[in-house]
Parts: sequence; structure tokens; C-alpha cells
Amino acid sequence: MVNDALNIHWFRQDLRLEDNPSLCEAISKGRVLPIYIFDDINSAEDKLGSASRWWLHHSLVSLNKSLEGKLSIYSGDALEIIKDITKKHNISSVSWNRCYEPWRINRDKKIKIELEKSGVEVNTFNGSLLWEPFNILKSDGTPYKVFSPYYRKGCLNAAPPRKPLNKPDLGSLIDVTEQSLSVNDLDLIPKIKWFDQMENLWAPGEDGAIKKLHEFLDNGLLGYKEGRNFPSQKNVSQLSPHIHLGEISPNKVWYSAQLKESVDGIEKDLAHFLSELGWREFSYNLLYHFPSLPRENLQKKFDNFPWQKNEKFSEKWKKGLTGYPIVDAGMRELWQTGYMHNRVRMIVGSFLVKNLLLHWHEGEEWFWDCLIDADLASNSASWQWVAGSGADAAPYFRIFNPISQGIKFDPEGEYTKKFLPELKDLPIKYLYSPWEAPEDVLEQANVKLGENYPNPIVDLKESREKALNAFDQIRIK
Repeated sequence: MVNDALNIHWFRQDLRLEDNPSLCEAISKGRVLPIYIFDDINSAEDKLGSASRWWLHHSLVSLNKSLEGKLSIYSGDALEIIKDITKKHNISSVSWNRCYEPWRINRDKKIKIELEKSGVEVNTFNGSLLWEPFNILKSDGTPYKVFSPYYRKGCLNAAPPRKPLNKPDLGSLIDVTEQSLSVNDLDLIPKIKWFDQMENLWAPGEDGAIKKLHEFLDNGLLGYKEGRNFPSQKNVSQLSPHIHLGEISPNKVWYSAQLKESVDGIEKDLAHFLSELGWREFSYNLLYHFPSLPRENLQKKFDNFPWQKNEKFSEKWKKGLTGYPIVDAGMRELWQTGYMHNRVRMIVGSFLVKNLLLHWHEGEEWFWDCLIDADLASNSASWQWVAGSGADAAPYFRIFNPISQGIKFDPEGEYTKKFLPELKDLPIKYLYSPWEAPEDVLEQANVKLGENYPNPIVDLKESREKALNAFDQIRIK
């Protein structure tokens, strides 16, 4: 039993020490009990997917090491757990950084009410976003539904994001871990060991996030505006899984990037990178103001869209066996690495909802389970964007052609052949349409269509026409 008053910092999607407003506030008040609660009770349909659980395991191990083993870990209903902790210890205040998923908002409101009823001070902070969604509104007080005015008029005309905070002194942390669980007790590692490659590719945790940030700023930011579209190039930050669980704050990324503004010729690249952080903000803006976003079409006319049910198509898409190489490469990258290049995400998404006419929910659910950066706001907003049913969505008739997209954005085939080794010897002329290759070319490349690489599961022209006809059924005349 601890006799002196204690302050709790509740780690959530802020698994870091640097630029952690809630942690800094708790430490400023005196002795601090750092806790983490794995709440699979209140999350309902939004339980973390397998890849995110794998990442969370390693992120918590890293965080606990940074806290010198003083992180108290719990599993269950956060309300009941926090009530129990405050009874066992003389808790003066509880602080946390706000989350914006609907289920977390509802839960956190209840927790705050209960704690304040019992005389415990509650302090909450913005540790996850550059701008609060309730502060960025149109002049009439309604939320933005189009990105450009949201970002340019709303965000860039608002007060600038707060400056990052330094890492606090951890001398006042209290260790009561003998009363809590270990990271292993959370049982986050998937039973199917499909993540072996992920362990060699990623370094979850705050140190890994900082390293990834500096690697990108030094080697990938220059040329970002154009290079980000080419999956074999290094002009992507790969910071999304780190930002997802708060191993690094968007504020840290925002201001670190701006330190590069003196580099010759970087102005457009820097502006474009910052606007991509703006897209993440926009997704959270949509989720906050339209909490049904993960489940319901933002554009209600899509409620009447004639989506198809086809288990065979769905499985072929998931396994990267559609017969369209750039699509298959992307889906295999996802399975092998827990990640997919953004350009390729748009290509595989378009193929699913338009060429295969499968509901965007099927893509959203698969990505949720397989992506290490499966963020509820970004995942649902992006799938609705590509389906045409969301805010500022790609027009439904914009259908990504997987052949021309492959030719344009992977012109040497480096990315595609990496994930489709069965096509590694196929000449680039036929790489994105192997069915057009003469028999002798296929034989020389050891490609046997229908055996070691599939024939296309749909015809592009026919499936495109079918999609456009389906859209015509719901189009507002």
C-alpha cells in the first residue's frame, strides 16, 4: 500500500516518453504510477488486428524497458481496473492523452465522470493530433468534408501545432508491477507464425521511430513529392506504424521535417510531406464528426450500390492470386511485411471494389487484420475514399488500371518481381500482362499460366464496364 498521494499516467496510444503531454503533467505533480490497460472489453468490433497486436507486444516491451521495468500492465475493462487501482492506492489524479475512436471517447467519458465523483482529479491532453477535430470547423460551424479547404483554410490558418516537449525526468516513477501482468501475459503474439519477416524489417518502439524519422529526413524527403508514388524508391517515411501507437508524435515529425527547409530544392517535397500528415488529421476529423465512418457509407447513395458476393474472388485477392502482377505484389507485400506502399494500396483497393465489385468492408477488414499501421480513422476513411463512398472521395469512375499503373510506377519491375519471384525472369514488356507474352517467352521465363502464376480472374475491360453500369444505378440524375 502506498501512503503518499500518487498520480497516474495512463499510457494508451502514446507509447513514448518524448513529447508526452500527459506524462509530463503527471510527473510535474509528484510521484507517478505509469499504467497500461489492454482493453479488449469495450473495443467491441474494433479489437486490434493480428499485425497490430504483434506490434503492440514489441512496443510495450520497448516502453517498459525505457521506464526501467516500472510499467504496470493490466487487461480488461479499463473503468473497473482504474477504479480498483484508485481504491488500492491513494490516487490524487489520473491523466491521459485523448483518443478519438468512438468507443474510446464513450468509455473515457464514463471513466472521467466516475473518477471525479470519487474526488480524483482528471487531466486530459492532445498527444496524438496536430489540431483537435473540434477546433477545425468551417465558418458555419460544420465539419469539413473536403481535404483541401480543411487543410489549407482550416489547419494552416489555425494556431500552429504545439512544439514538442522534452523527455521528462523519470525519477518520480513508482513501481507496483508485482501487482500487475507482464507483456507476455497479454498474449498478443498471433498463434500463426506468419510474422517472421516482420521481425527483421521493423523495430517497434520509440527508439525505432526516432531512427526511422531521421533515416527518412536524411535520405527520403528530398524528391518525396514525385518519388513517393514509386514503390521501389526510398521516398516514403514508413512512420505510420510508429505514429499509429504513438511511439512518436505527429508534432515531433512536423517540426523535425521543417528543420530541413533550408535544403536546396526541398520546398515542394517538404510541403507535400506535411500535407500527408494533414491527410491523417483529416481522417481523424472525419471519424470524430462522423463516428459511423468505419461501418456506414458517408455518401448514403452507396447504400444502394449492387455490391457482389464472391468468396473465390475475395480469397484470390487476399492471397495475391488475381493474375494482375502489381495487385498480387501488393497483397503479398502486405502478408509478408505487415505493410503496403500507399500507391499500391490505392491500386489493390480500386481493383477490389471496382473490378471485383466487392464491398469496401472486405478490404477494410483484411487491412485491419494484416496492417501494422491499421489505424481506425485512416483505414476506414481511405477505403471509403477509394470506393467513392467517402469524403473527398475519388470519383467512382476513376478506376485504377493495374497494367498501366504497374508500367508507370514500377517501370523496371523491381517491386513487382521482389514479391512475385515466379515472374522474375519475365521481360518487362510482358510483366504486367503476362497472358500477352508469346509461349516461347513464357517458357524461357519458366512461367506456366494457370499453374505457377494464375490467369486473370476478371477481364479488365468487362469488369470496368460492369462497375460503371453499377454506379449508374445509384447516380443522382
